[in-house]
Amino acid sequence: MTLLNLIVLIILAGIILWGINVFIPMAPLIKSLLNFLVLIVLIIYVLQFFEIIKTILPFPNIFK
Repeated sequence: MTLLNLIVLIILAGIILWGINVFIPMAPLIKSLLNFLVLIVLIIYVLQFFEIIKTILPFPNIFK
């Protein structure tokens, strides 16, 4: 798990969320829940990267 993987993961999550929020019509409550869920997952990945918490979610290796 490298810093580059973490940065790419955060950027990809942001682009995907932006695309979903802009181009897919859905109820505001569902959009808010989706955004909140992705934010929580990203926070868990960042905390795992800096070893503040134990591994909860497997980290995807984009670059090896």
